[in-house]
Amino acid sequence: MRKICASLVSVLLLSACGQAWNDPYPASDARRNILYTAFTDRPKHLDPAQSYTEDEATFTAQIYEPPLQYHYLKRPYELIPATVEQVPVPRYYDTAGRELPHDAPVERIAESVYELKLKPGIRFQPHPAFALDGQGKPAYLGNEIAAGRQAIRDFPLVGTRDLTADDYIYQIKRLAHPRLHSPIFGMMADKIVGLKELGENLQKAAQAQPAGAWLDLDAHGLSGVEKVDTLTWRIRIKGKYPQFTYWLAMPFFAPVPREVDRFYAQPGMAEKNLTLDWWPVGTGPYLLSENDPNRRMVLSRNPNFHGQTYPCDGEPGDREAGLLADCGKALPFIDQAVFTREKEAIPYWNKFLQGYYDASGISSDSFDQAVRVNVGGDVALTDEMRDKGIRLLTSVKTSTFYMGFNMLDPVIGGLGERATKLRQAISIAIDQEEFISIFQNGRGIAAQSPLPPGIFGYDAGEAGINRVVYDWVDGKARRKPVEVARQLVAEAGYPNGRDAKTGEPLVVNLDTTGGGMGEKSRLDWLTRQFAKIDIQLVIRSTDFNRFQDKLRKGNVQLYYLGWNADYPDPENFFFLLNGDEARVGKGGENSSNYANPEFDRLFAQMKNMDNTPERLAIVRQMNRLLQHDAPWVFGLHPKSYTLGHRWLKNRKPNDVGNNILKYQRIDPAERGAARRTWNQPVLWPLVAGFVVLALAVVPAVLGYRRRERRAALR
Repeated sequence: MRKICASLVSVLLLSACGQAWNDPYPASDARRNILYTAFTDRPKHLDPAQSYTEDEATFTAQIYEPPLQYHYLKRPYELIPATVEQVPVPRYYDTAGRELPHDAPVERIAESVYELKLKPGIRFQPHPAFALDGQGKPAYLGNEIAAGRQAIRDFPLVGTRDLTADDYIYQIKRLAHPRLHSPIFGMMADKIVGLKELGENLQKAAQAQPAGAWLDLDAHGLSGVEKVDTLTWRIRIKGKYPQFTYWLAMPFFAPVPREVDRFYAQPGMAEKNLTLDWWPVGTGPYLLSENDPNRRMVLSRNPNFHGQTYPCDGEPGDREAGLLADCGKALPFIDQAVFTREKEAIPYWNKFLQGYYDASGISSDSFDQAVRVNVGGDVALTDEMRDKGIRLLTSVKTSTFYMGFNMLDPVIGGLGERATKLRQAISIAIDQEEFISIFQNGRGIAAQSPLPPGIFGYDAGEAGINRVVYDWVDGKARRKPVEVARQLVAEAGYPNGRDAKTGEPLVVNLDTTGGGMGEKSRLDWLTRQFAKIDIQLVIRSTDFNRFQDKLRKGNVQLYYLGWNADYPDPENFFFLLNGDEARVGKGGENSSNYANPEFDRLFAQMKNMDNTPERLAIVRQMNRLLQHDAPWVFGLHPKSYTLGHRWLKNRKPNDVGNNILKYQRIDPAERGAARRTWNQPVLWPLVAGFVVLALAVVPAVLGYRRRERRAALR
């Protein structure tokens, strides 16, 4: 009984302590300036030459610094300097090397030259690759350096040095490295002068070396990239390519020092995950201090960060939202960011509600608990969320999801009237608004063209609707009646869904990778959409590799794909339908194999233009062609819904600029108070259990003592 009482007293004393019983973090961190969040998919690559996915950018964008970045608050998105003194303005040259005026015709421009000049005094994060011994030589170079070491912390000596133009040039060369397989090498080899030739030379050099040997890129020249001085370099681009400045804001063009590449290339390093793909090295505000991608990853403040300040301007509404309160203050605000891997949505959500994660998305399981959709379609927080002081941030992502038609298919392909009307009918019949309501919880807008909001050329309202699919009624777009679609099917030669000549039913095939929660419901819904116009839909599920092979060979009729913007420009979406990008025969990204000579002509004219009224007119003309030809069923642009606790400041959705951690701020005291309030221990079950236990034990104890006394008297 004494032990039971002591245990209960201990529990009651613990409940009076400041930290909640269920707090997953050390008590010593309760008042520290740490942001807590979660990730679901482990990053595959942290090497800037290879990394290309959103889940990887969560980390790489905080560590690496390409020359340019996006203004955190302004919309439309605006490029600003990151490590360079100014956004470069290209100079144009003809085939004879003569400089041309800025408004020179595109056909006269043989090369564009971008000159970039670094801000002085920028230094790399502390790292053993920069450590020097007493003789000023690298401290960690040798065949046995990896022996006995398992992690980067096992190298006690660290050093640093200033960022130079050489570091940026070295990384551009790494795009051509044959062992890295950079996903943008093919594209950049067509743009950067000499990069293709460098790739060929490096391929030969690698073949002449033992497997895994270090390939010294400084021994191989790149004609299109020139070092001017320690802080300045020039990049020569073939022809005119205005979108190149957007690439200069991506980690592909972030600096990688030769010392770091040499350090990680030593024998035994890769076997222990001592690689740039696991332990990145940069000049950004944070460094990766812990990497266990199956459990948690930690970003810590880079003590060598050169410093930037919080912006003082934005777009209308930012000041009212409190987003300018930290104007001019030094960045970053947060000392550390702890990312815990959560494979299941419900634990992630529950920890957010307990205050143990500072921000969260909204899964389908928690949607009704988090938000409510009003009669007019507006979304608002539930009372429970508002009472907790949680904020809702929404934005339409610069992404598009679509169903594509294979334009090489003899039934639904081609630009002839029969197939075009069939595709138009299917576009009308598939009710995207219903799909968004049922399967997206309203998180999306029906697409009218490939271009999402925020991209130059996107038109909202009546000016932007797809008039093949919609009418403008009472100030809003209304999908045409299904009878219109049925009439188009009949005009295409399939009255009531049967071939007018043979009487055979019209059957079309959708190839899909299948799988995933709710997939059967979505496909059943889609089958019913086709049935409305008497078309039989056959679902052909396959694995991802087989699906990609069928796309490459054109062995599909219908397919689903999506695209996230690499950069905010219409060229980055329209190229998906450019004839020169056909998947079949050319290996491009145009999986529909759409080839309209007029569209291709306009694309070639539009892609190299600045954002002028003339370019806007061409973009609108291209959209009208696509709406008529219907190579895609324009699906939806997803909406991002993010929740943030009241103690998380300066958070604004940003779909193309990923280096957002440095702008955010935490109020640890407010967070701690909320955690204690929301995680109060419920003691009455313990007390009740103690009483029940006592009632059961006390009679037994008393009886035992009576028997002992009787035995003693004998």
